[in-house]
Amino acid sequence: MLDLEQLKLAVIDALEDIKAFDITTMDVRKLTSMTSYMIVASANSTRQAKAIADNVREKMRDNGIPLRGTEGEKDGEWVLVDLGDIVVHVMIPSARAYYNLEQLWGATESRRNPPPQAIA
Repeated sequence: MLDLEQLKLAVIDALEDIKAFDITTMDVRKLTSMTSYMIVASANSTRQAKAIADNVREKMRDNGIPLRGTEGEKDGEWVLVDLGDIVVHVMIPSARAYYNLEQLWGATESRRNPPPQAIA
């Protein structure tokens, strides 16, 4: 079984496998008892958001991490994967900007993978 820091890194790796970008990790232990970390990532489309969430679930299952639940797969604009100690939010940019979870939950711990640059 992975410890919390290893689990966090495994989730980030699973997100990066399917090209999630603008990955933000927030330590929310002082704000809520429901989870320890929230990880927010962006996807270029609803199809990619669903694929990213599927990959997170598959990689965690391979590591023996139980899945508590998944929400939002039907529409795919915001897919939530609940791993207990970590809640993962995969969002298309418009939904991410609208809900602005980072501001709602406070400062971010780390940020990886800037958004891909448009080809001119």
